[in-house]
Amino acid sequence: VQLQASGGGLVQAGGSLRLSCAASLRTFSSYTMAWFRQAPGKERDFVAAISLGGGGTYYADSVKGRFTISRDNAKNTVHLQMNMLKPEDTAVYYCAAVYGQVILVVARMYDYWGQGTQVTVSS
Repeated sequence: VQLQASGGGLVQAGGSLRLSCAASLRTFSSYTMAWFRQAPGKERDFVAAISLGGGGTYYADSVKGRFTISRDNAKNTVHLQMNMLKPEDTAVYYCAAVYGQVILVVARMYDYWGQGTQVTVSS
């Protein structure tokens, strides 16, 4: 199983980035997908999650209204559209997968992880 995250980069505050995660999961539509992020010296924090069919989403308060998570089950991909970026959004962003329909916000509950993609927001 492999999760391949991409789309990170350097952007000015107020800008946008779109992260993508391609998953080699055989039954992708059976996995709740999520994004977490980890800043230097800090724990890995929940950012957003999306249900099996994409109809349910859940966001951390810090990104609500700015970030949008989506998935394409036909292409085994999940995306994170990040708008109105702030310097405090700077972190390595990880996609994660957990089998089942329950949306979880605790990192250790997830089964599979991508390698991470760096997002840097300059002020």
